Amino acid sequence: MTWASRLLPRTLFGQILCVLLGGLLLANALGLWLVVEDRVRLSRQMRSDYAATRLAESVALVDETPAAGRERLLRMLESPSTRLSLDEPWYDDAKTVPDDFDAFAQRVGERLGARFEHQVVRREQDMLTPRDDMHPLRPPPPKLARLLPAPPAIDVSTQARLSDGSVLTFRYSPPPPPVDRPLRIIVGLLLVALVVSVLSVWVVRRLTRPLAMFARAADGLARDLDQAPLDTGGPREVAGAAHAFNRMQGALRALIQTRAQALAGVSHDLRLPITRVRLRLEQLPDSPVREAIERDLAEMETLIDDTLAFLRAGDSSESAAPTRLDALVEGVADDIAALGADIEVSGSLAQPVLLRPALTRRALANLMDNARRYGGGRVRVTLSSANGEARIDIDDDGPGIPEGELERVFEPYVRLEASRARHTGGSGLGLAISRAVIRAQGGEVTLSRRAEGGLRARVALPLQVRKAAG
Repeated sequence: MTWASRLLPRTLFGQILCVLLGGLLLANALGLWLVVEDRVRLSRQMRSDYAATRLAESVALVDETPAAGRERLLRMLESPSTRLSLDEPWYDDAKTVPDDFDAFAQRVGERLGARFEHQVVRREQDMLTPRDDMHPLRPPPPKLARLLPAPPAIDVSTQARLSDGSVLTFRYSPPPPPVDRPLRIIVGLLLVALVVSVLSVWVVRRLTRPLAMFARAADGLARDLDQAPLDTGGPREVAGAAHAFNRMQGALRALIQTRAQALAGVSHDLRLPITRVRLRLEQLPDSPVREAIERDLAEMETLIDDTLAFLRAGDSSESAAPTRLDALVEGVADDIAALGADIEVSGSLAQPVLLRPALTRRALANLMDNARRYGGGRVRVTLSSANGEARIDIDDDGPGIPEGELERVFEPYVRLEASRARHTGGSGLGLAISRAVIRAQGGEVTLSRRAEGGLRARVALPLQVRKAAG
């Protein structure tokens, strides 16, 4: 199992939801980053265009203004992000501007052109630090300052040489990007993600619900072929699968009915010639040959009964009824004790169990008789309940069964006893009949080797009341 499969939920609903919501969150995060990044880039470009246009207009206006009125004009042209001065020399040793200001420098060059000699440079100085010889830039509001990173320790300046040879220094500090709009974008995207997540949960739950419906229907089909058909509403694919399941249920029901009719015919056709042979034997004198034929006929009848019982195990006309399982076990144990077995029953079960008494009695009799034959004659039967099921443990002290044969012995006509004689083994259908009968009622029969020696046959039947097949 890989680490991814360990982290993902085990249900199909959980896995689809994780993949869907994970993709949604990733797409929203990527979209948010692209929106904010594009917004910052566009905002920087617009600010650069505006600042370059304002600078070019300011340079032209100052150049046309007489010297006496320029200082007053400079104060009027200043803003929170710009400062103008005619007192600074031409910076011959200044450094080039950072990459973030390339767009601004390019716009300045386009607007000033060849009319004024100019340069866009940077100075190693905090732009927001007040200076004695200049009007300081106004710092951002305190609330905004807490949300913004510290400004870079550079002073980006644009210098233009006017017509009279004086130098106009235009210091530009781009205003900080607004923080309220990105927050609104983030909140908006989060709300969209929340709404889409809720809708995704509803859609995935609606799409995976039919799988649970099919699982319940398939589980109940083994116990009750007459259960209500599936609802054929919903999406086309689900409706088609429901129609197919209902057709399969009808085909199985028809197959079982056909098999029941065939079994009734076979039972009649096989017993009729046996009855005719018996009648003809009555006309023969007593002799060893007659006795041998009668034994063979009895064996044939037993074999026919066992075969038909196995084939009819899950299709009995007997109705299920609440039954005291401890009383049923005691009755079977008395019958086995009459055959010479030393049998002991312990434990009790007060809650009635819904089962078919006659079929269950036959299944338990087969298991107890096997324990009597192959377990040394001593049999211990224990009743208990655990995990919502009634348990009947049948223990013997015999040689047991090899581990690799514990399942194979439930197959029809499989006998571990090699002689194949009826008096030493039987027909080989006892365990198969027992398992078929118990499984038809929603239970299970298992065999296991005991640590102290011998074999344990465990019958488990559900305690909850359910409708049995038949």
